[in-house]
Amino acid sequence: MGETTHPAEDAWVFPRVGPELFEALREAHPRRIILQVPAGLVRNATELVDRIRSETGATVVLGARPCFGACDFPSKDEAPRADVAVVLGHAPIPNVSLPRPTYFVEMREPGGDPGALADLIDGAHLPHQLGLVASVQHLDLVSPLSEELRRRGYHVRIERGDRRLAYAAQALGCNYTGAEAVAGEVEGFVFLGTGRFHPIGLAFAVDRPVWSLDPLQNVLEPPIDRAGLIRRRLLAVASVRDARRWGILVSTFGGQNRSATALALQERARARGREAELITFDRLDPRDLEGRALDAYVNTACPRIALDDGPNYPKPVLTPPEFLMALGELPLEPYRFDTYH
Repeated sequence: MGETTHPAEDAWVFPRVGPELFEALREAHPRRIILQVPAGLVRNATELVDRIRSETGATVVLGARPCFGACDFPSKDEAPRADVAVVLGHAPIPNVSLPRPTYFVEMREPGGDPGALADLIDGAHLPHQLGLVASVQHLDLVSPLSEELRRRGYHVRIERGDRRLAYAAQALGCNYTGAEAVAGEVEGFVFLGTGRFHPIGLAFAVDRPVWSLDPLQNVLEPPIDRAGLIRRRLLAVASVRDARRWGILVSTFGGQNRSATALALQERARARGREAELITFDRLDPRDLEGRALDAYVNTACPRIALDDGPNYPKPVLTPPEFLMALGELPLEPYRFDTYH
């Protein structure tokens, strides 16, 4: 896989750090480059800074804030003098505008034996109508694993999803529309990748069993307890049905800003006789919400703030669909994942 120009303007994609990236950077003639890396890769970030500097001759600065996704790329305020950005570990989001030319290095992982992984799935007696979803790092395994499963009699479904997803089978923490598009055709999903972040999000989004398959460790985890996840969220909704004073959280990050949604929710709250104030932030910390005369919050930024980190906050934090449930404007079932389009 060589360099490809991504549909998003001023975004270029590379499978990993290598000569193609350095050549593209040299052709751009930047004076200053901002490098941003996810938390899991910060250990060796300074080595990459030195390598980019030696390959391009440009000044390279390392962003101190680790990125959690392609939605929180370095802003103009964070690096006002940088000509270009290099973002490690993420794919660009096609419908998100970028503040400067940005080079995304997806860090594709070549490891994983498709035959052995298919044997693992078959040996665990998973349903034969399966959807496949993967993190960006393991997307190259989706096609060969699908073929191996089909040879074993499985019907495998893969879809691209909406305009926020760059690839078929891709997962974002806020968007699983590729999986949602085929959920009616499958009996379960296999997530190909590491960790529980994406499998949990997928379980919220689709009413099907979700198994997590680590292609590097050859480990297939038991299915996510979707019923337990949703039960806890509905308890949070029930706890604030009588809340009168709401804070509506709005992110200033370019890839997470849903100001229009926040204003619409504010109108709905006021129409129901509730108080609702907008609160803006870039990166939210639970301490930011302490001491406020508010009963609860609705978060319009990354939906995973409420779903994963809600217990860390001093007052309940709901997603927009959960907020409408609390107001009585949506039924409690079926549960609606806050898909970020």
